Amino acid sequence: MLNKIIKRGHKKVPKSEVSSDYGHAPPPPVGGRNSGNVSTSDVVVNHASIGNIVTTNSPSVMTSSAVPAAPGNIENLPLFRDVPISERQVLFFKKLQICCFQFDFTDTMKYVREKEIKRQALVELVDYVQSGAGKISENNQEEMVKMISVNVFRCLPPASHENTGSENVEQQEEDEPYLEPSWPHLQLVYELLLRYVVSSDTDTKVAKRFIDHSFVLKLLDLFDSEDPREREYLKTILHRVYGKFMVHRPFIRKGINNIFYRFIYETERHSGIGELLEILGSIINGFALPMKEEHKLFLVRALIPLHKPKPVAMYHQQLSYCIVQFVEKDYKLADTVIRGLLKYWPVTNCQKEVLFLQELEEVLETTQAAEFQRCMVPLFRQIARCLNSPHFQVAERALFLWNNEHVVGLIAQNRNVVLPIIFYALQKNIDNHWNQAIHGLTVNVRKMFMEMDADLFDECQRQYSEKAARATEQEEQRELRWQKLAAAAIQGC
Repeated sequence: MLNKIIKRGHKKVPKSEVSSDYGHAPPPPVGGRNSGNVSTSDVVVNHASIGNIVTTNSPSVMTSSAVPAAPGNIENLPLFRDVPISERQVLFFKKLQICCFQFDFTDTMKYVREKEIKRQALVELVDYVQSGAGKISENNQEEMVKMISVNVFRCLPPASHENTGSENVEQQEEDEPYLEPSWPHLQLVYELLLRYVVSSDTDTKVAKRFIDHSFVLKLLDLFDSEDPREREYLKTILHRVYGKFMVHRPFIRKGINNIFYRFIYETERHSGIGELLEILGSIINGFALPMKEEHKLFLVRALIPLHKPKPVAMYHQQLSYCIVQFVEKDYKLADTVIRGLLKYWPVTNCQKEVLFLQELEEVLETTQAAEFQRCMVPLFRQIARCLNSPHFQVAERALFLWNNEHVVGLIAQNRNVVLPIIFYALQKNIDNHWNQAIHGLTVNVRKMFMEMDADLFDECQRQYSEKAARATEQEEQRELRWQKLAAAAIQGC
């Protein structure tokens, strides 16, 4: 239990970190799940807008005394269209203040009026930013990012496996996903952030002061949320940030790498690996050629080892896409990728084997002859083992490789090496495999090799017959020795 608490400890926001990043007291957590009260402590407000404010030694640090002490003080503000243009920036700021209040959504009957006022304020803010009705002042941009931080940067609830103690990955996949109770407000906050990032009125030089490395790092931490709706928003927002803020690109890639490393080598628990891989798939697609060495290292050190964890099925589709993108960008990486797949090839998990075979075919479709020749010996030794798998789906998926014209072309060019490796496996399937469909597919593959090179096939058939005869002779000699030992034992008695 202590290890689980420590592993999730990185999601907490240290006070010193927030204070140093934003120059104000740390934002309050999401409304206490046990109390049902509105959290108003440490809400940041602009000291120029409200009187009777107690300040600290630093004029830029606001205290909680500047905030209404009770939710009853939340007022219903007018709409933007109902005030003059000259007053909209002030109204924008007041709506941001309202949106800093946090509520307990586990009790739907508490503070219904205040929750609705905040929701309406968020809707107004989203519409204002999306419509481009007026350029937002730098101060309001800063306050808006702070308000967003107050709402979204929070300690995530314990994961389902931590609550139940379950270690069964398949059972976790079948469980209903956790849905964030505060989503009616949280969705609007994410929508506001997204509209701010994609807006043509947002000046990157100004916005990067507020959407800094600390902000990006906390966004990455939120990818472990179990709510798929939240992860979808995070994926879209981070992708847009990557596209708009070039200064953050290396930092974002490094942050994603670190999440992968922790997932692969420490926890094997993370809800957002698939979404992060979707972002990377788009990033990899935009890599310039020749590819940088750091990108190749990322492939070797992070992407290929992602085949190792047990829950690989949850994100395999996205992972396979990223891997194939690398090979399409640089065909010379095919040998590296195929050997990496062989390194992490599952031994006892048949469902993973089916996924690996599917990915292998996609990689082979973009593989050139030179790279194929470098890895074909260990590759077809593994394929031979798959052909003889008692699990019919594994054997079937391996035999389906011969339905791919490009793969068959590579095999035909190197049949002198490939056929001797897999001939025994093909013959064993024909003689002994329990599944009739596998028997039929194997016969078709065997016929294909016979048509490719009849002389080579006859030679392999001769060697197989000789090997089978020697094996039969050895078995007879072994049986004869056992009979002699049994007879000697009887005489000795």
